[in-house]
Amino acid sequence: MNSSHPFRRVAAWLLIGGVILLSGTGSKGQSPSEFNRPGNILITDQFNNRVIEIDPAGSIVWQFGTGPGDTSANAIVGTNDAERVGDFTLMAGTGIPPGATPNCKKSGCVDNRVILVDSNGHIVWQYGEFGVSGFGPNQLNTPVQNTYLPNGDVLITDQANERIIEVRRSDKTIVWQYGENGVAGIGLNQLNNPNAAELLANGHILISDENNNRAIEVTHTTPSNIVAIFSAHGTVSGLAFASRLPNGHTLLTDSNNSRIVEVDARDNPVWEYFTNTRPGSNPSPLPTRAVRLANGNTLISDQFNDQVIEVSRSKAIVASYGTINDSGFSPSTATEMNAPYSGYVIGDYTGITPPF
Repeated sequence: MNSSHPFRRVAAWLLIGGVILLSGTGSKGQSPSEFNRPGNILITDQFNNRVIEIDPAGSIVWQFGTGPGDTSANAIVGTNDAERVGDFTLMAGTGIPPGATPNCKKSGCVDNRVILVDSNGHIVWQYGEFGVSGFGPNQLNTPVQNTYLPNGDVLITDQANERIIEVRRSDKTIVWQYGENGVAGIGLNQLNNPNAAELLANGHILISDENNNRAIEVTHTTPSNIVAIFSAHGTVSGLAFASRLPNGHTLLTDSNNSRIVEVDARDNPVWEYFTNTRPGSNPSPLPTRAVRLANGNTLISDQFNDQVIEVSRSKAIVASYGTINDSGFSPSTATEMNAPYSGYVIGDYTGITPPF
């Protein structure tokens, strides 16, 4: 269903520790029992400082963070990534750069945490200190993405520190790292503004090396070796996200070109979709996430078009959430969002490790 035609309903709100659970009236009313249903979509509504879970009709059934005005440690500031881990939600508090929102005009708003939150909004684990930037113990600088690993560790893309780190949850020790702290480069063990990292089935790590315009597959060893590079033969600019598909291909989010491109093992493009050719589109929407669904469609977080869209293999939009190129805040539906950065269908996402 296109979220530009939301249904109307009366909703009652229950606020618990930064989480809003909705209960409503009528046949379309929401209830907490709809939380974490397969087929729902988990979205990071970046500049609204919240993570929302919506049903396929676009209604919010769960959210963490109360809206754009809350930039406290009780919320999540400028979140770029969230994934569901059982009944928990792992999310990255990236922060907001200066001028991006009215309440963060001059110096921006800093978060710098990766947090694991239960269904009631209680933080049960945290790495990084709210409002503190650094690369010392328990410190991050602009974490943009997080992945929960099968062994319970957390893989964090620590963008401004130019590194990917694997953190052991029990004692917050860094047990693996790729990239040199604070050093931008393109050599071995160097990254330039990394934007994501995923564990592959073969045990390797697939890193979106954004400003080096490539995705690199590295061994999950110390030291690491680069075993493959994907850039659609050098045509990618601003590689925001990459994931490995079941057919062995790699799906790349070519942000600066407003393109999603699938490449084969030899880096040959076999499918592509441009998000800025739609009527009403922002000229440069900078899409940030594209994931392939089990039905063959692709779910795209089209950041500055303020939408999450589902596109078929034939390039038809079969579902959309948010109003194209029109940022805003809606408390109960995904009719309006502000620069959504990631969107994953619960129980149907090929870019991370299997469901837990």
